[in-house]
Order: sequence, then C-alpha cells, then structure tokens
Amino acid sequence: MNLADLDLRRLQQEAARALTVISAANNDIYKYNVQAHHDSQRWYRAVIQDYIDRYGGLPSEVGPASEVGLRLP
Repeated sequence: MNLADLDLRRLQQEAARALTVISAANNDIYKYNVQAHHDSQRWYRAVIQDYIDRYGGLPSEVGPASEVGLRLP
C-alpha cells in the first residue's frame, strides 16, 4: 500500500484509528513530529506507517484498530 495514494480524509481516518491503540505519550508523539515538522499529511502518514510496521496493514483492515468504530458527521 502506497500511503501517498490515500486522500486527506482517509489519512485522517486511518491515523485516528491507529492512535487509539498506539501509545500517545510525549515521546511517541515526538517521533511523529520529527518526521513531519509542520506538515499534517506527513504526520498522518508517519502514524499510519508506524501502525503498519507493528501490525502488517492499514488500521482499518488489520490488528486491534480494525475494531475501532469512527463516528463521522
């Protein structure tokens, strides 16, 4: 999966799912900030890539985040 192919809304949704199961302590968030300084789309991709590295697929498809329900307006 090429994360560059995901549109902004999908990046946001996948990152939101991933963050529900990935530790969100200061050091964890800091590593994403270093990878994507002042670029939200790169930040979302860093979070998603971290999840993929841990669980082998997109948060909506595999691992514990696949069971997270998102409430969309």
